[in-house]
Amino acid sequence: MKVNVKNHTMMYPAPAVVASAYDEEGKADACTLAFATMCSHHPPAVMIAINSTLKRKTLKSILHSKEFCLAFGSVEQVAEVDYLGIESGYREDKLSKIGFTHQKGQKVNAPIINEFKLSLECRVMHIAEVGSHTQITGEIVNVQAEDDIVDDKGKIIFEKLNPIAYDDITHSYFRLGDKIGDAFKAGLIFRK
Repeated sequence: MKVNVKNHTMMYPAPAVVASAYDEEGKADACTLAFATMCSHHPPAVMIAINSTLKRKTLKSILHSKEFCLAFGSVEQVAEVDYLGIESGYREDKLSKIGFTHQKGQKVNAPIINEFKLSLECRVMHIAEVGSHTQITGEIVNVQAEDDIVDDKGKIIFEKLNPIAYDDITHSYFRLGDKIGDAFKAGLIFRK
């Protein structure tokens, strides 16, 4: 039997990702987001959404520069990822506070946070106001990954990235589980 539950924003699993950008003075800032997803193969693009009803420095920086990086933290970095989401860039130099360093991206003028194993360099393609959030679509113009999470064919090894999942209902972080099947193959049994 199905029951109605409280209407709430939800997506399972939701990534806990970190968006970063330079502000008008060239200072790096970053914030954690749960609202992020793929949205195009050609060109490769992602969509993020940042709460615009609150003062978000990273949102202001992205809107100013029209470029950002999107990083995937690993489960070992859950405290740092959480801190980047709960502290304001207007009050604190968040990256310095947690001892993280950054460098300018190779293809965009946005900070790559060195301690994260995987980062997407993005150029803003589209901006829309959607309720409480500003939705930003970014074309992925470069991907930087640590060599220890890349296989010999140049593909990301998901298990070695060990990304963080977020549950917006319980405000909890989770580790993702084991591989259970191959996409585009598991369903072939129904074609017989």
